[in-house]
Order: sequence, then C-alpha cells, then structure tokens
Amino acid sequence: MTDFKYIIIGAGMMGAAAARHLSQVTDGIALIGPEEPANRKNHSGVFASHYDEARITRGFDGDPIWGTLAVRSLARYSEIEVASGISFYSEVGCLFSGEEPISDTDYVRRAFATASMLDLDIETVKPDAMPARFPMFTLPPAQNGYFEAQNAGYVNPRALVKAQVTVAQKQGVSVLRDTAIRVNDMSSHVLVETADGNSYTAEKVLVAAGGFTNMADILPRPVDMAATGRTIVFFELDEAKQALFKNMPSTIVLADNDDDIVYILPPVRYPDGKVYLKIGGEGEKSAISSLSDAVSWFQSDGNLAEVDYLTKRALSLMPNLAGAPVTSGSCVASITKTGYPYIGYTEAPNIAALTGGNFVAAKSSDEIGRLGAQLLFDGALQEREFAAAMAPVFV
Repeated sequence: MTDFKYIIIGAGMMGAAAARHLSQVTDGIALIGPEEPANRKNHSGVFASHYDEARITRGFDGDPIWGTLAVRSLARYSEIEVASGISFYSEVGCLFSGEEPISDTDYVRRAFATASMLDLDIETVKPDAMPARFPMFTLPPAQNGYFEAQNAGYVNPRALVKAQVTVAQKQGVSVLRDTAIRVNDMSSHVLVETADGNSYTAEKVLVAAGGFTNMADILPRPVDMAATGRTIVFFELDEAKQALFKNMPSTIVLADNDDDIVYILPPVRYPDGKVYLKIGGEGEKSAISSLSDAVSWFQSDGNLAEVDYLTKRALSLMPNLAGAPVTSGSCVASITKTGYPYIGYTEAPNIAALTGGNFVAAKSSDEIGRLGAQLLFDGALQEREFAAAMAPVFV
C-alpha cells in the first residue's frame, strides 16, 4: 500500500497543469510544492519563475512544435477560467516586429509556415503603416509588423497556476505545501522525503521542479539542462503614461543578433497596486548550478549591466517611457539540450521528468502538463504528441 498512486513534485506551471489533467482521469494524486514566499529577499528555499503578472502568449512561432503546444493550451484557457472562477488571460494580441524574411530559415518565414499549419490569422503591417497602427512604439524603420490579434496576448502566470491548483483540488488532488528534497526508488514504489521532515510513498512520481530539477536529489541522474539567470526591467507608469500605452499588444522585437531580441509586456497592474510595463531579453547566458546560487539570484534584482541595456533599449523603442521610475527583477530559464521540454521516464521506471521551459513555456504550460499527465497514466507518449522530441537527455 502507498500513500498515493501518483505524486507530482513541483506546483508551478507544468506541475499544476499535470495535476489538473491527471485528476480528470484518476484519483490518488498528490501535488507537492511550496507557496510563493512572502518576501523573496529573505527567502532561502526554492523559488518558481511564475511569480509574475504577465507572460506573452501566442501561436505565431518559428518552431511548429512550440506553436502547437501553445495553440492547444490557448484552446483550454476559457475552460480553466470557468472551472476555477479565476481570470488569467488577456487577449490584447501579439505583435512581432522584424525585417522582411529573405530565407526559409528566417524566424518570420518559419513562423508563417507554422501559422499556415495551425490556421492562424496573421496580419502583415508595412513599415509606413506602423506608426499610426502602433503609436506607442518607435520601431526600426525597415521592420514590418506581424500581428496576431486573436488568441494571443498575455497570461497572468500567478493566476494561471492558482486556477490549475484550484481545479485540481476540486477534482480530488491533495496539495502538500512542502518542498521535496529526496526521491528514493524503492523498486516496488517511490519514497519522497521533504524539507519539513515528511515522507510520502507513491506508485509513480513526476518531477516538475523547473530550474531546481538538478539542484536536489530528486532524479536518479540529472537531466542535461542549464539553468540560466534572466533579468527583467519594469517601468512604473502613472495615469498619463498609462494613457499613452493604452491598447498596446504584447510585443517581440526581432533583431539580426538573437541576443538583441527583446520582448515587451503591455501595462499590467501588479500586487503593489502600481502599473508596470515590462521588458526582457535573450542575451544573458549566466549558468546557475547550485541551490545557493539560485537562491542568491532570485533574491537579487538581476544583473545591473543587463538592467542598463534593457532600459536603454526600452527608451529607444518607446520614447514616451522617459521619466518613468525603473525597477528590476530576476528569474531563471531552464534550457534543455533539445530545445524542447523533457517529458519522459528516467532509468527508474517509476520516476519521470517534466521540465525544461526554454524561456517560452508559460503560454504552453497547460498542454505540456497534459502530456506529463498522459505519461504517468498511459506509461508513454505517442509519436503524434512529439514523443521523440520530448525524450529527456540525461547527463
């Protein structure tokens, strides 16, 4: 006899989604993960990168797998909102800004191929029409706009996770607000030990611990995945500046150098009652390999050089931000060797991994979680669900 049939370790975006989906088809499920810390500056345990109010969601993507994962997730947003009573999705559209593609390998050309495959409606806005159409921006003059108006915008990741957990609990999932520190393969079952000194047994365990996956003794072998620190910059908007950025879509500004790509979230009200516009980038490569390094990073306000770069970049793209107070924050991206999430079993047949957001998974987390639930319940993914692409790579 075990305490549970299934234990999911990690109550973040993937783990919470997996718990909701799994509890639609079976019982005996526990979801283990701590609450968000009240004060990240003095918190010394694990963190989650969903502690935020806005993440871009869209189907227009240069990779057809990521586009498919996003579209499948988007199709269920309304269902989750209704079932939980929690709103988390804002359909403000998503704008890409980039030069006319000249090669089939260009991101925009690949994204249009994905859009065709998924029947997405993408409008091309020529450079001379961009200022009137999107007056909040001063974008590079040679760049077109590629605008996805429907089924695109942003999700509130905090609220999405809360919604997933709420529905999972309604469906019988036991939510244990604790931190798993050790997973033991006992051959006939799995034993999970926690930071609070508790032990739980299950027939199978799914590890969905994000950037912390390799920082505790919870997999038989580490997955081949790098945890990298990322810096985010916030511009606080008063009422006058909020009016200037009204009707702004979620935006991604492409560049010749991938490290110069930036993403921009429209004005969003945060828990402190203030409205912020957020910008982040792709350039940081810092590796975080230990729990202590990860905790120090999450307690920080990010990399000061990156803050300076993103601030200048934002002001060049949105001059009306001038004078707005600037603050910054930090999060962690989990980058896998394959560029896709790892969804598969380890060398221990009762322990599986569900990790690797690759800095783009928030919008796709519900479908990624569904695949993790299917892995547990059916024992494997099918090829139509990207089984080969999702196979974990271990160190």
